[in-house]
Amino acid sequence: MEKELYVIRGISGSGKSTLAKSIGGVHYEADMFFINPETGVYEFVPSNIKHAHEWCKVNVEYEMTHDAERIVVSNTFTQEWEMKPYFELAEKYGYIVFSIIVENRHGGVNEHGVPEDKLEIMKNRFEISL
Repeated sequence: MEKELYVIRGISGSGKSTLAKSIGGVHYEADMFFINPETGVYEFVPSNIKHAHEWCKVNVEYEMTHDAERIVVSNTFTQEWEMKPYFELAEKYGYIVFSIIVENRHGGVNEHGVPEDKLEIMKNRFEISL
């Protein structure tokens, strides 16, 4: 079986995490960095967002070095450059990549309380390569 990397992207509340869980395999997203391991409560600290994304990438690479058959990473990935490190890892470790955009057609609500103005910024900067 080929090793697979699923890169799931979309704005907050679109259903990325729900889709990721349904695909199976090992799942990572930057938001996981903000879950307090003792309480299980999401505690977002804006100044740590860069660390959260690095944590996510490091964990994905760890799974690749251990030949996980299916890895799913779900983040907003509004711009192409944000996905590039994952594409490079996939090439380095021999993973086939599936890039999936999730649209919020179901009226989902973002679970982390992202303000409407921030959602609008995400929408306006979202890049698509067909």
